[in-house]
Amino acid sequence: MNPLATRRAGILLHLTSLPGGGVCGTLGPEAYRFVEFLVAAGQSVWQFLPIGPTHDDGSPYQCLSLHAGNPSYISAELLVSAGWLEASLAEMPATPAIQQRLLATAYQGFMQRASEMDKRHYSEFVETNRQWLEDYALYAVLREAHHHASWIAWPEQLRDRDPASLQSARQQYRDALELIRFEQFVFSQQWRSLKEYANRHGVLLFGDLPIFVAHDSADVWAQRDYFQLDEAGRPTVVAGVPPDYFSATGQLWGNPHYRWERMEQEGFQWWVTRLRTQLQLFDLVRIDHFRGFEAYWEIPADHDTAMNGRWVSAPGDALFEVLRRHFDPLPVVAEDLGLITPEVEALRLRHSFPGMKILQFAFDGGPANPYLPHNHHHLAVVYTGTHDNDTSVGWYDSLSAEARNHVDEYLHSAGEPMPWTLIRAAMASVAILAMIPMQDVLELGSEQRMNIPGKPDGNWRWRFNWDQVGAGLAARLRHLCALYGRN
Repeated sequence: MNPLATRRAGILLHLTSLPGGGVCGTLGPEAYRFVEFLVAAGQSVWQFLPIGPTHDDGSPYQCLSLHAGNPSYISAELLVSAGWLEASLAEMPATPAIQQRLLATAYQGFMQRASEMDKRHYSEFVETNRQWLEDYALYAVLREAHHHASWIAWPEQLRDRDPASLQSARQQYRDALELIRFEQFVFSQQWRSLKEYANRHGVLLFGDLPIFVAHDSADVWAQRDYFQLDEAGRPTVVAGVPPDYFSATGQLWGNPHYRWERMEQEGFQWWVTRLRTQLQLFDLVRIDHFRGFEAYWEIPADHDTAMNGRWVSAPGDALFEVLRRHFDPLPVVAEDLGLITPEVEALRLRHSFPGMKILQFAFDGGPANPYLPHNHHHLAVVYTGTHDNDTSVGWYDSLSAEARNHVDEYLHSAGEPMPWTLIRAAMASVAILAMIPMQDVLELGSEQRMNIPGKPDGNWRWRFNWDQVGAGLAARLRHLCALYGRN
């Protein structure tokens, strides 16, 4: 099934932003309640940010694994329902340390009380996912043993994956490794149940795949040959973007670049495996920084800014041809924001990937601005804003009086308040999919935004509560979907 064969609308809400008593949202009852809200509101897509285990800053775009799920999202309530955890324990405040303790207790409950079928499913999960699971489990355990230090700071034998040293570590940390396997099994089971529930109710799950990989990750540690690293495992060149209107020195992301020639020699199997994992989790996937598949900005790793990089061609066409042979249709959305050249646009169109149209970007530069609704194309996903934007209320309030008048005139607001004029414009667009951040659905201001790019602390923590959801909100969204053919 092609998820973009018909007009749809949905809501962007990361799993962490669901209500609940823990430190972040989980795959538990609140996730099912949100699916029910989407259905009542006529929405058929739920979009997430990347769902892998994060570093201490919580950024979902720098994950410890490309394949693993974040164990923080595991629902203690569902562990109780499965019979593997006592109800009294699930009521404890879910700090990271307590979450780890609960999972360890649930593992003991699983071993003592799980059915033979559940145990068989566990064994099958471990065997089916062995290709990535064993490396991730060992990496996670060793990283914990080394106080969260990056793998390049580990003892040389472990850093360089000396076989005898790895085997010794597997014996030493045997119980901890089994707990990591169990965590990933539980995450997979809970995610699959949520996805089945959503799909059964007509809701598709929309994921997010960053183009680059965190240097401190299981994938780079275990598969160094696919990355441009020196003998000690340090990147020789790193990713970023050049100076532009927003930054005089560019953006230095620090991710290692790929050895594309090696990947191509092996038929891009690394990417096939990566995408297969994502398409087991999601019905549709956004690829972040799509322009890097046409050419990427390569910065010497010893530079402090992104200013002195260079553009290097990437084999995007060859990669997508291989992926299309494995996955038909290839349900991919291209994040084509930023410096987009005609070559990048041609790459996207050759493979029929929808691009992104951000309405907050639409009102500078005159009537030719490609983000204005009258310039949209059906092969697009339209957003009021993204997780990196201010909320639409905050954005509008920050404009000058002249700019607000221009926005009002274009949108013909007729007294309808922001952000509903922008939401209506998104729904009315010819773009095949309209996505609205939950903050805009709830009419929230700047203090409720998810991320401020360039700000090192305090991001990724926003959560909503059901008290913010007015009685008529679902009906209002459902009416707009019906009005503009997005039911």
